[in-house]
Amino acid sequence: MSHDLQISLLGEIRVASGGVPRPLPASRKARALLAFLAVTGRPHRRERLCELFWDLPDDPKASLRWALSKLRRVVDAPDRRRIIADRERISFDTKDVCIDITHLHQRLPQQDTPLPLEELEAAAQKLDAIPLEGLDGAGSRDFDSWLTTERDDAHNTYAAVLKQLATHPETDPVLGRKWRRLWQQADPYGWEAHRREESAKTATPPAPVKARDPRARTRASDSEGFKAPVSGAGGAPVTTPARDARYKAQALRTQRIGFCEVRDSTKIAYATLGSGPPLLKAANWLNHLEFDWNSPIWGRSFAEIARHRTFIRYDERGCGLSDWEVKDLSFDAFVEDLEAVADKLELKRFPLLGISQGCAVSIEYAVRHPERVSGLILIGGYAAGWRHLTSPEEQARREAVLTLTELGWGTDNPAYRQIFSQTFMPEATKKELDWFNEFQRRTTSPRNAARFQDAFGHIDVRHRLAQVTAPTIVLHSRHDQRIPFNVGRALAAGIPDAQFIPLESRNHILVESEPAWRTCFDAVGQFLAETRI
Repeated sequence: MSHDLQISLLGEIRVASGGVPRPLPASRKARALLAFLAVTGRPHRRERLCELFWDLPDDPKASLRWALSKLRRVVDAPDRRRIIADRERISFDTKDVCIDITHLHQRLPQQDTPLPLEELEAAAQKLDAIPLEGLDGAGSRDFDSWLTTERDDAHNTYAAVLKQLATHPETDPVLGRKWRRLWQQADPYGWEAHRREESAKTATPPAPVKARDPRARTRASDSEGFKAPVSGAGGAPVTTPARDARYKAQALRTQRIGFCEVRDSTKIAYATLGSGPPLLKAANWLNHLEFDWNSPIWGRSFAEIARHRTFIRYDERGCGLSDWEVKDLSFDAFVEDLEAVADKLELKRFPLLGISQGCAVSIEYAVRHPERVSGLILIGGYAAGWRHLTSPEEQARREAVLTLTELGWGTDNPAYRQIFSQTFMPEATKKELDWFNEFQRRTTSPRNAARFQDAFGHIDVRHRLAQVTAPTIVLHSRHDQRIPFNVGRALAAGIPDAQFIPLESRNHILVESEPAWRTCFDAVGQFLAETRI
């Protein structure tokens, strides 16, 4: 297939049309902007791009306009614009554009059937370069984080190519030694796993075990749930920061963001990461697919799930990468967002994870689609919102908070957002609270933050609880400052045969430093293993 435009991002960024190079602007920020738009291939809000590449006292909006004007001269054709911009968002039209790094990711997945030797050797030569070379420091810390992730992703593809070359049945024995050596250098863990697998094929089977040591501790198998680290003395998990970072980096390299459309034409952003049986997480307050993965709040939890599952999450309407300007911000619309993601990915049967108001959304979906939901995992949830369960005095306080939110949410003063952060995680560290404060501001608009709170107050699925047929586990912090413990207990009592697990914590959102976090994941892993979902 011929392409009108070729963009090379392996090494320094280069652009050509019909094989003829096109001069790029001297500005590193402009070149970094082009790389970011081309690789992500999705619309970005203008404010987000300004935050990524320009700081005050510069004029970020003017700098963005200048960079776009320079880039249009490089990538636009006389009869076609590839940089698409309106008042809110900017995107890059990749139709008929060959982006080398994207092409290789799509063409060279980790697969059992190797591609032709010539293609693999050419790919290895291309991938043996620094992706997006020279763009370090061209933007903010968030851009550098994105840049690191793209390089990790390219390195992962490089290792997959080397594996295919090293194990290809037509590889010359002499060249095979070279590819094996390079593969071992690029992916020592994958190389070691392959070596052990090959050794096991020729090893003598071990004698059967006659008896099990009663002191031995066991966990659910990798394929059945979230496998907890092997426990040491006192039941403490044996783990290291390097090991945790490796799990997280490995899962992050697989994240892929896409979009689907709901019946009212709202665009919903979703992400998949990891591999294995699917597990879909309903959206909760608040989500952002780009930011929450690297957070001190969610990062470890998401990595734990993605180690053994294809983990799917999405930004519900009104926040994150999904459409912000929406007319309908209601409970039914939240359920339709979930339906759209499950349909887009053609998920036939899967467990569903709900957190906070995502529990009610998950319950409604499970009742509407019992044939698709194999199990429900509900954490810190409720069946009815604050307008149904609180006193008139508490409702008046909530109404006042709605007004404060709309007036002060977008300001630099975190006091307005601290109202939520402190009740969500009273035992979190200052670093975690500061991150969550800033995360909330960047995730949605002041108006939508108030609309979300109002919509959550009207939620009521109490009449649906008895209709749930999927195996269910409910977990709730005993001293939850946001959703009272008795609300979670009532949720479990209303669902037939639901398992209820109290968690010793004051946090509504669990953080990995507290014992309740491990208790939660151990219980969920055992639930998935026992129910085989």
